[in-house]
Formats: sequence, structure tokens, C-alpha cells
Amino acid sequence: MLNELPLTSSTAVARIVHYLRQRLVGKTIANAAAIDDNSVFGKVGTSGKEVEEALKGKKVISAGSQGKYFWITLDKPPHLVMHFGMTGWVHINGERTAYTNYYKKMKESDIAQWPPKFWKFHLTTDDDDDDAPVQVAFTDARRFGRVRLVHCPGDSIRRHSPLVENGPDPVVDKGVFTESYLRDKMKSRHVPVKAFLLDQAMISGIGNWVADETLYHARLHPEQYSDTFSDAEIKRLHEAVRYVCQLAVDKLGDSDQFPDHWLFKHRWGKGDKGAATKLPSGEKIAFITVGGRTSCYAPGVQKKTGAVVPGAKAEPVIEKSGSGKKSKAVKKEPKQEDDDDDDEEEEGEVEEKKPKRSRKQAAAAIKEEAEEPDDMSPPAKKRRGKAAAPVKEEVVEEGRRRSTRLRK
Repeated sequence: MLNELPLTSSTAVARIVHYLRQRLVGKTIANAAAIDDNSVFGKVGTSGKEVEEALKGKKVISAGSQGKYFWITLDKPPHLVMHFGMTGWVHINGERTAYTNYYKKMKESDIAQWPPKFWKFHLTTDDDDDDAPVQVAFTDARRFGRVRLVHCPGDSIRRHSPLVENGPDPVVDKGVFTESYLRDKMKSRHVPVKAFLLDQAMISGIGNWVADETLYHARLHPEQYSDTFSDAEIKRLHEAVRYVCQLAVDKLGDSDQFPDHWLFKHRWGKGDKGAATKLPSGEKIAFITVGGRTSCYAPGVQKKTGAVVPGAKAEPVIEKSGSGKKSKAVKKEPKQEDDDDDDEEEEGEVEEKKPKRSRKQAAAAIKEEAEEPDDMSPPAKKRRGKAAAPVKEEVVEEGRRRSTRLRK
């Protein structure tokens, strides 16, 4: 079964950057190997061989992040900029960089295996008098992650693509992500506020659960248009975004350490017998779907104060009965650790029913979707003339599909 990793969001990325700074920065790379994966490397204009050559013999100067992107800068360009996609992750030999539940599903022999399964590139640092060599690997089972080379001075990496096209990070860019910035951007758009928050061109790093959490704390309805909120409501949203993102990053995305009153702690397992339907405060949990995206919210707190997007579909929480009769099927959201994703449909969401297509139409659609960048903002996707949807790619091991990771 395919091992699942924490959701990709800025919190998961912050966790990895934390480990890279601890274990890799300041080291010189003695050896590197990369496979020639046309999805992970080729779709962003490089190759496994070029990544190998860029890493070998170079010293790692720094590691950083912006939203769902992260990078390592080397003593000479090009530098590596990475995105986890749905199932990407960085492993360090001898260090448990992922979350507790990830390792619970694995055999000890799989945990000890090096390089790990589904590796795309791995490296080993020089041995020195003080420390043993460090071994680092980038893995990705579903191959939606992206690893690219950026040719620029290391201190200007954020002024180059793809980082320059993304909005400010609420944690990294506190001086840019201000209340006035948020107000100006929200007033200039006429989209549901949930869609606004997920647009990486507006704000970097907010995925599905983070958007829901911030809207809950701000007491805003997820489907209300972004340009219909008062200044006081926008102020609450700005404070909520800063609060949720900062605390999650401070905890390195470890959901075991999230506050119990957070929506995150009670939103999972929809449709399961015994699943939470209320928050500790007594507020009812509900779900709503627009455009194929599921939003979890508390309708008793998150009231509509302005125009709401038409066509919102409420999703009742249907518990499975114990009488032996089958209840109406509800695609459940898996219990997860951190994510991710994303303009990335990170969680196991209820998707809107689509009309049946012929095999020829389906094959053409899959081919077209496979070429779409995974981190396109909603406006860019709209210009492409289709909604964002995960693309099924070949997986080495057979397993149940769960969108628990970010896409590129």
C-alpha cells in the first residue's frame, strides 16, 4: 500500500526546511544521484542528470521557503527549488522527518531502507572530523512534485520564477502581508473568499484546511464574495491567517500539538460512525461544496453578511447505521496529520458528479490535464478553461488514492 505523508502546506514545508537547516546547511555534497523522471524534473525544464551535476561538489549555503515552495541555495548557481506535489517528501537518513502516523504504517525494514522507496534524487555530504556524512533524499510516489534548477544569485532566488509569481507568505513576509494588503486584494476581486485564500498568487502557502481554519476563527462564511466584507471583518481575517499559520509553523506542522478547539481537530472522518459533528464549544460542524471543493465550517458562527456565490451545495453528515443497512455513500475525508494542499485539493473531498464521458473523451482530458502545472492559481486554471483536478499517474505500488499531499 502506498505510504501517505503529511498534507502539503506551508506548515509541512516549514518542517522540512527546519531539518535541512539543522542537518544539511553548511555541508559540502560529495555525491548525488537522480533518476531521469520526466514529470518531476522534465516538466520544469531540467533533468535528473542536470540535478546531479548541480549538486555534486557544491556547498549548501542556506535553505528557505515561500508558501509551498522551498529551496536550497548552493555556493554556485544553479540552485534547487522544490515543490512536494501530492506525495513528495524529503527524508534524512536516521532522522524521522515525517509525522508519527506515517511511520506507524511502515515496516521497520522499509524505514531503514536507503535510499527510500520512490526516490527521485539523493545526496551524501562529505565526511569530516566532527560529523558523519548526511544522506538526504527527495521522494515522490505519485510524481506530482517538482524539482527545478534556478540560475541566479542565491540571495535573489525569490525574485525569479516560480517564486516571483506567488503572493507573500503570511509567516515569512510579515512586512508585506499586512491588513491593508489583504484588504486591497480582497476588494479588487469578486470571488468566494475561500477561493481567494487558496489563490497562491494572492497569498502563498494556504491550502484547504488552513483556509477553513482561518475562516472559522475569523467567523466568515467560506462562500461569501471577497469584496463584500467590511473592514472589521477583513481585520479579523488578517489576524486569523497570521495566528493559524504562525502557530502551525511553530509546531512544525505536528497536528498533535494543535489546540483542541481548532476546527482541524474535529473535521475528519465525515460520514463515519462516531465521527465528530460538533466542536468542544457545542457548535455544529457542516460541509459545503462549490466547484468541487469541500469546505468545513461552523454555520452557527460563520454567518453570511454579504452576497454568496450561487450554487453552493450543502453536504449533510450521514452517519453509518448499526442496523446492517447501508446508508447513503459519502466519500469520507481521511484522518490526517498536517496540508496539504493547496489550490491542491489536499483533502479527500466530496467531488461534484460529472457527466459520463466516452473513453476517447476521457483519454483526451487526462492527456491535457497531465500537462497543466499543479500550482496554477484559480484564475490561471479558469483561463485554461477547466477546473483544477488531480491527474492519475502511474504509481509503482498499488494503493488507495487519497489526496493528502500538495501538488506542485
